[in-house]
Amino acid sequence: MRILRIFGVLVLLALVAAGYLAFRLNRPYMGFSSAIFLEFPRGTSTSEMAARLAQAGVVRSRVDFLFARLGRQGRRLQAGEYRFDRAASPREVYDRIARGDIFYYELVVPEGKNMFDIAAALEQLGLFKADVFLKAARDPALIRDLDPRAPTLEGYLFPQTYRLSRKTTPERLCQIMTAKFREVWLSLLTDADVHDTVTLASMVEKEGKLPAERSVIAAVFQNRLRRGMKLDCDPTTIYAALLDHRYRGTIYRSDLESDHPYNTYRHAGLPPGPIANPGLASLKAVLAPAESEALYFVLQPGGSGAHEFSKSIAAHEAATAKYRRGLQR
Repeated sequence: MRILRIFGVLVLLALVAAGYLAFRLNRPYMGFSSAIFLEFPRGTSTSEMAARLAQAGVVRSRVDFLFARLGRQGRRLQAGEYRFDRAASPREVYDRIARGDIFYYELVVPEGKNMFDIAAALEQLGLFKADVFLKAARDPALIRDLDPRAPTLEGYLFPQTYRLSRKTTPERLCQIMTAKFREVWLSLLTDADVHDTVTLASMVEKEGKLPAERSVIAAVFQNRLRRGMKLDCDPTTIYAALLDHRYRGTIYRSDLESDHPYNTYRHAGLPPGPIANPGLASLKAVLAPAESEALYFVLQPGGSGAHEFSKSIAAHEAATAKYRRGLQR
């Protein structure tokens, strides 16, 4: 009987200990006052992670984290930087690191955004100041071998979603974005002039909001270039104002009359370089424009984003008048 009592006491103690351990491993803890970052390089042992987590106040003690591993030995802890900003149990912390739930900034760059837009997005993310990124983006060295005439990296900061760490520098980001452009450009298997193609594609990107119209807009610009006509592209005028730090949200007569080299209302031919960063569809549109004799286009009324394309100035003026009447309704 005595042995049974001892055994019963031991079982009871074991159950109490197991219950307490389960309680402790599932109890949220927060021993820090503001968000913290911890980076675990490759090769960091579980014991080292436990010690650093306890020291930072992410878990109550290193033993808690080590116990959290019980029953989870088959899962590999992932290297990387982690952000902790709320109370979490040792098991939640362990599972996060086992999943590789590392911290990163997500930079979304839609087609047609320029380097000023990207700089503003980066500053809003809190990664670095806009002017710091612009300084890096104004240096065309990264793309000089592909486009010796590139004034900046504008046009070659390929639009997509990028995941960036806190250690990403403006220079490194420019390397990543231009490397993506190179990958896309090589996939096109073309021997076309990259500078002219990207410059024209950036204009198509800014003008063409509907995918079906991009190749037609490309055809219009190429038809005008062949005839020696000025391109009269509003987005180039806006870009000229951006470069001069005088853009006020709309186009004024002074902008149209500016002698800036990017103002295609004053200068025939392409501007000195791209005015935005085109996506794959706009690059393809320039490389394979539609069969069209149109020389002009203007928005149709109604807000659909569709354009009216015309072969003559008379037809274009009529379409323009129709658009203006639509704005007055």
